[in-house]
Amino acid sequence: MEIEGARTDRLGLLLEQFDQAREMAEVRLTGLADEEYLWEPVAGCWSVRRRGEAVTPRAYGPGEWLLGKGAPDIPASEYAEVARQAAGGMTVAKIAADWSVDVERVEQVLAHTGAPEPDRTPVTTIAWRLGHLHSCFAGQWEWTFGARRQDPKLLVDFTPSAGLALQRFWALIDRWRDSVAAATDDQLDMIGFSQYPYGSDPDDPFITVLAGANLEFIHHMAEIALLRDLRRSRFATSA
Repeated sequence: MEIEGARTDRLGLLLEQFDQAREMAEVRLTGLADEEYLWEPVAGCWSVRRRGEAVTPRAYGPGEWLLGKGAPDIPASEYAEVARQAAGGMTVAKIAADWSVDVERVEQVLAHTGAPEPDRTPVTTIAWRLGHLHSCFAGQWEWTFGARRQDPKLLVDFTPSAGLALQRFWALIDRWRDSVAAATDDQLDMIGFSQYPYGSDPDDPFITVLAGANLEFIHHMAEIALLRDLRRSRFATSA
């Protein structure tokens, strides 16, 4: 369905939202330099680091440069999602496997009452946020439209070069967008059309997976834009 050239169908709305978010992101990322890309605003940031120099316990990547990843846990911001999973019929064991934690941790989350304590999340660099997005979309493409064989952690060759990282990222995003645009209504409603193993994709209708992918793209790109603004302001003030 179209109204004055605007699509109002489910897929059309999600594609237009993604396209607009991408357009804004490309503008905000124009001129990204290596020093910005790797800038650590505080000590102990998660970032892209050489193999052997990683400071996180589960850093991953196929090449010389690895993306930081911490120990598995369920952040407080996701307690409500765990409750929804349980209410939807997922067993505690399945939820634990989904979050890579033990059953006791899931039971602790489900038993929690009141407002959870704010998460003490790590500060991450632009390189980390872009690498995280790249890894997520590469894995979701492989396990939705690809052969569904390759380990998502080995799909992205992380790099300290901002220009190369962006070139590879936008190429992957183009492939994702083209594949999504060809999805049928039956595929949108199909539970498990995406088999991406790190998350709830196999248990969700594909339309839900797409909405989540858009959210992931939008919120991380907003964070990247804010980091660029913060660095520009900090160095301008210092000067």
